[in-house]
Amino acid sequence: MKKFFAMLLVLVLALSCCAAFAEETEKEVKSEGVMTYEEYVAADVDSEVVIEAYVQAKQSWWDDKATVYTQDHDGAYFCYNMTCSEEDYAKLLPGTKIKVTGYKSEWAGEVEIIDATFEIEEGEPYVAEALDVTALLGTDELIAHQNEFVSFKGLTIEAYDENGAAFAYKNEAEKTDDLYFKASYNGTTYDFCVEYYLCGSDTDVYKAVEALNVGDVVDLEGFLYWYEGANPHVTALTVAK
Repeated sequence: MKKFFAMLLVLVLALSCCAAFAEETEKEVKSEGVMTYEEYVAADVDSEVVIEAYVQAKQSWWDDKATVYTQDHDGAYFCYNMTCSEEDYAKLLPGTKIKVTGYKSEWAGEVEIIDATFEIEEGEPYVAEALDVTALLGTDELIAHQNEFVSFKGLTIEAYDENGAAFAYKNEAEKTDDLYFKASYNGTTYDFCVEYYLCGSDTDVYKAVEALNVGDVVDLEGFLYWYEGANPHVTALTVAK
């Protein structure tokens, strides 16, 4: 019997060590001189930051500047106008690991990295699954997931303006800019955006928003951008009913 309990104790300790190792791996070990996500969050605005993360989506490239959504296992980073050649921009596929050096900035509530350079690093690709943050709408906890790839489920499309339209074009004449719409959850209405440079007029999500009707119940995915409050950049939309 004693031998049995001794073996059982060894097994429990082994499983505990495996769990601790898995948790540490999940948090991801950073290279020397690279901030953890917690250190990045704690850093002062305008201070230099160095992060490692994985490309989740490319928003735009222009004049050797790239804007990219990135994320690791602990949080997300929005890299705005990083120095980037067109050749290197083509290499920034989803899951690609990069090291970014720049300055932490804030604009209208959106925390981002500006004046940055980057280098591509070796590493297993990582593409985050959408985190369901529906229950966090209207709470102070939502901002903790700023810039992450998230989902919202069971929202109801509301009239965007007094004319009763389900959405609005930023550039109605040429349709070469953002789309805006509103959706409610538990009686409160929130703003959403299809960022044109991220998802242009030829994408499924852009066309799906153009087909919306007031009263549609929808599921959404996108990046939790912030502009004077939550203003998610939607990348996928499904009408539930």
